[in-house]
Amino acid sequence: MEGFGSWSVLTTNFILCLYIALGGVTLSAILHLVNGKWRFVVRNLACSLAVMFPVAFVLMIVLLANGENTFQWLAQAREASAHGGGGHHLPGWHNYAFLATRQIVGFFVVAGLYGLFIKLQHQATIDDSYPAQRRFRNIALVIPGIYVLYGTMIAWDYEMTMIPNWHSASYSVYHFVSNFHFFLAFFAFFLFMLNKSGKLTKEMPSFVFNHLAQMMLAFTILWTYFFFTQYLIMWYGRLPEEIFRFRNMMENGLAPIWWTFVTLKFIIPFCSYIFAVNRHTPSIIATISVGIMVGTWLERYTWISGSVDPKFYHLPMTSMFDIAVTVLVIGVAIAAMRWSLTRFGLMRA
Repeated sequence: MEGFGSWSVLTTNFILCLYIALGGVTLSAILHLVNGKWRFVVRNLACSLAVMFPVAFVLMIVLLANGENTFQWLAQAREASAHGGGGHHLPGWHNYAFLATRQIVGFFVVAGLYGLFIKLQHQATIDDSYPAQRRFRNIALVIPGIYVLYGTMIAWDYEMTMIPNWHSASYSVYHFVSNFHFFLAFFAFFLFMLNKSGKLTKEMPSFVFNHLAQMMLAFTILWTYFFFTQYLIMWYGRLPEEIFRFRNMMENGLAPIWWTFVTLKFIIPFCSYIFAVNRHTPSIIATISVGIMVGTWLERYTWISGSVDPKFYHLPMTSMFDIAVTVLVIGVAIAAMRWSLTRFGLMRA
């Protein structure tokens, strides 16, 4: 438990790496289903981000192997058992063998289906026959549902149930809406930097950034709605066993981080993107995107680390472990994405 704050940093990095991998294919599937014409410009670049699946898998195995350093409720259960308490009562969902199994099996199922989507998308590009187009449409119909189901499991295991018996009926949708918000910001910044470097084999049209900005505005509003929906239900209903988690984040040592991510994920994007000129200026979009990415990282860390007593966590990036592991993950992620873009001919070496 002593190092829970630092391991929360690694958990946060894992979740965001995972959602970069999930977001690219999910965005491509959604654009296909709604017949978005700009999908042809971005879908290969978006799907290239599936290279982040192996990075996320390695991080997941490290987190699962570290047991109570990752899942603080496991430490509480073992401590209670060691003191003759017969073990800390936990719901069946907290069975650790079951948790590790569902995480690993779920990861491979999702990665396999997402890989199949990429394969069928490529086949549909070179084969305009009805069977090829039908197979691609069918897998595209499945992807959003898989994103929701898998995102729910990730939300429950790594965030919501960090405090046993704490729950929110809307937490899972709040979680994956927030992380898709993050992905849109990441993808806009990703495209901006690639386009600015001049290494893209095809220049990125400016209207793509406008479309992404409009989607970010929509998800900014959605994220705000889902966050305060669950808060208001617990506050207005006077549910002390539920609202205390929000108060730990909003009123104690994590309060500066809470206000920071609310500013970066809601106040700045909303006040900027309501003006059309900002949604048509790629440099402004890229700047706001950086804020959303940082805000989401802080949000994930707050939910995870805030599940324990303040003495067990610290402000992020105030220890060498936090900095070293984050820099390492970013470095590996950049190398993996460069390899994927070059391998599929999307970027000049």
